Amino acid sequence: MLSEPEFKTRIVQLILDARTDQALEELADHYNVTVPKLKIGLPRGHKINTLGCYETRNETVSVLNGETFRNPSVVIHEFYHHLRTDITRKHLGSEKKAREFAQNFIEAYNKMSSRV
Repeated sequence: MLSEPEFKTRIVQLILDARTDQALEELADHYNVTVPKLKIGLPRGHKINTLGCYETRNETVSVLNGETFRNPSVVIHEFYHHLRTDITRKHLGSEKKAREFAQNFIEAYNKMSSRV
């Protein structure tokens, strides 16, 4: 069993290694939620500067492109929205909390990486 910092570091590393599907599976298992679908390409109507989004109606994390597919900040941020969506498909989280959630993973990764 991994410690929390080790788990967070593993998730970031999986995403950096383009194993984003596996990272989402492990996140879902860790937080005891369904695994969101993952799609490269944003749904119609999103701003051109948007890197990712979470679609509650089909439980999908969408990322802009292949580069964003390997961006832990974006993927973990969007997973947070999946985590905070309730059974009625109402989103209960905030953008600020999603940023903080993702940043916490990045900080754990940076601390663990600096020890090596």
